[in-house]
Amino acid sequence: VQLQASGGGLVQPGGSLRLSCEASGLASDTYAVGWFRQAPGKEREGVSCMNKLGSTYLAGSVKGRFTISRDNAKNTVYLQMNNLKPEDTAVYSCSVGQPPAGCYDERRVVSWGQGTQVTVSS
Repeated sequence: VQLQASGGGLVQPGGSLRLSCEASGLASDTYAVGWFRQAPGKEREGVSCMNKLGSTYLAGSVKGRFTISRDNAKNTVYLQMNNLKPEDTAVYSCSVGQPPAGCYDERRVVSWGQGTQVTVSS
């Protein structure tokens, strides 16, 4: 599995950012591409993911603000993050997880991409 992540940066509260993760070499269409995040002093948590079959996961803390989508032709998954809050500040890492629970259980992650910093601050 190869992962190429992009996006992230600094944004003011209420702003938006988009993360991208291109994933190739997945062993199964049931494997999900998504993101975990880790804020300073906190445990890493699953944020969102999506597989080629269209199944999605969104953590409760981001529902209504984040949207995940994918372009299968480009093998790329996108995380659109709107109405960002300071508590969204973290390093976001692209991941590939196998079912079940690959979207939020690190033990089910089969590959990690590079992390990208998202900072929400005025």
